[in-house]
Amino acid sequence: MILSLRKWIERAKFIALFVVLTFVLYQILAVLSSWMQPVHKYRQPVGRSVKVFQQEKGTMDAESISERLKLFYWYGE
Repeated sequence: MILSLRKWIERAKFIALFVVLTFVLYQILAVLSSWMQPVHKYRQPVGRSVKVFQQEKGTMDAESISERLKLFYWYGE
């Protein structure tokens, strides 16, 4: 069995080029991803914002729970 050194060098070049280009593409996508995300995702909103959820304190009665469950299924959320 004759092993051609030229073929192995070509294969090694191809694999090295593939790895380098994959790494470059990964880095480009990471930069684009960090550029598109907001800086502070969980910061307090400014301007005319409204709090949409208010946690009730105390115990919840059965009517309140059934009403919330009915609304949950009604709106499909």
